[in-house]
Amino acid sequence: MTNTGSNYWKKNKRYLLILLVIWFFVSYGCGILFAPMLDQIRVGGFKLGFWFAQQGSIYVFVAIIFVYVVLMNKLDKSYKEEEKP
Repeated sequence: MTNTGSNYWKKNKRYLLILLVIWFFVSYGCGILFAPMLDQIRVGGFKLGFWFAQQGSIYVFVAIIFVYVVLMNKLDKSYKEEEKP
């Protein structure tokens, strides 16, 4: 594997790690660990901890998918330009 390919996969893994940490924090942290604190805030009549556990983590997960697509398109484009002779 070339150095360019190696750098590509390092950046790809870094993107994945960051986005998975965000997903874990929102789904596990906000939905379970911090739910008692977040329940003091209400969104649409529901406690915020409950909202994160039921819907918020799903919305964040879908947003993460779109962010990953944008990041990978930029990464692919930058490495395609480097490979041109």
